[in-house]
Amino acid sequence: MAQTGQLVDPYRNFNFLVQIDGITQAGFSECSGLSSTTEVVEYREGGDNTTVHKLPGKTAYGDITLKWGITDNLDLWNWRQQIIDGQVVRKHGTLILFDFDASTERARWNFIRAWPTKCELPSFSAKGNEVAIETLTLAHEGLTRA
Repeated sequence: MAQTGQLVDPYRNFNFLVQIDGITQAGFSECSGLSSTTEVVEYREGGDNTTVHKLPGKTAYGDITLKWGITDNLDLWNWRQQIIDGQVVRKHGTLILFDFDASTERARWNFIRAWPTKCELPSFSAKGNEVAIETLTLAHEGLTRA
């Protein structure tokens, strides 16, 4: 824990690891969309016409988007294909954030009951020389900080 008056730098966003049950993927170049939003339910109480009470409603979780350079590994592709074939296989996963030199875990978020909703292949061009990036979107049912 930082002492009073000691400056603590925030962690950088490039040292991270995504783990998904049973999926062996070398690494992701991007992981985005981890979010939660709680609906606001407005409630007016009888006899109090000047105030609207705001109560928490249902909580929804944003879709997770994973991006990586295409390799020979077909684990994520096959998981998506299972969904297309009507076999909904849900998996748990974790996003781990490391410190600057990637030696120490600093934060961890777990997501539960995820399944791939969309797979997007890159645009191919004979004029370019960029890495071919594949994108997978995951729906899930919960996000916790571990």
